[in-house]
Amino acid sequence: MRKHVAILMGGWSAEREVSLVSGAAVSKALQECGYQVTPIDVQRDMGSLLTRFYPRPDAVFNALHGRYGEDGCVQGLLDILDVPYTHSGLLASALAMDKPMAKRMFQSVGIPVAEHVIASHDEVLTGDIMPRPYVVKPLNEGSSVGVRIVRDGDNELPFDGENWPYGDQVMVERFVAGRELTVAVMGDKALGVTEILTGRNFYDYDAKYVDGGSQHVVPADIESGLYDETMHMAVLAHQALGCRGVSRADFRCDGEMLFMLEVNTQPGMTPTSLVPEQAVHAGIPFNELVTWMVENAECDS
Repeated sequence: MRKHVAILMGGWSAEREVSLVSGAAVSKALQECGYQVTPIDVQRDMGSLLTRFYPRPDAVFNALHGRYGEDGCVQGLLDILDVPYTHSGLLASALAMDKPMAKRMFQSVGIPVAEHVIASHDEVLTGDIMPRPYVVKPLNEGSSVGVRIVRDGDNELPFDGENWPYGDQVMVERFVAGRELTVAVMGDKALGVTEILTGRNFYDYDAKYVDGGSQHVVPADIESGLYDETMHMAVLAHQALGCRGVSRADFRCDGEMLFMLEVNTQPGMTPTSLVPEQAVHAGIPFNELVTWMVENAECDS
């Protein structure tokens, strides 16, 4: 058993607050399981962060969300330090966070994705890039940060020309109307399928993390063949990206076809998060889930 676990949380991405909640939940669970825990609120000072790894922990639980914590950056640092960490390694993390590259990987193994184009910030502001409805999203953010849906009859631009902090290019993707499904993968095993229902415009940041923002149906009330296919595609995507540990695959089903939206390599561990909820339904309590993640932590050294 690994005894000393450092928990990375916070950070400076748009998902900082969610990461702090995830980190606090994991810290409490690991302490209850007898681990020595060192919570680290990661700041943009690598020298200061390095000092927190002495004495060297047996493993790191990476509870960071969003850029720099989920995209391969901190994974590379931990690889250099030769400290095992939870979730996916550098390459899988970087691939999953880069939405266009991830879609190429999914297509390479036969997983359907919605058609898209990459457009500049200015092009999106000048008019429709594709027939409506479509989705505008940052190339490398998570938790639906910055995502906008443009529907027939909308008169407002998807974002303010002066207020877009997510880069010069965006993905414009065909909107797939239908059911929102998600699957947690633990190791190489899918835990189940959840259907997400929300009264909001779509499953946005608030729907994910605000109490009452969404309803999770576990297991999803869908036809058995679709249920099995969703599980299969989640594992296939996990493997195609080279993920390890725990990931979560998100889908839309239009009634005829299943489309992969993305794979989240650092799924939330908050009280309203999907992966812990699916794990409990599969007979894996939260404490057992985070313990498994720590004991299966690796690095790419």
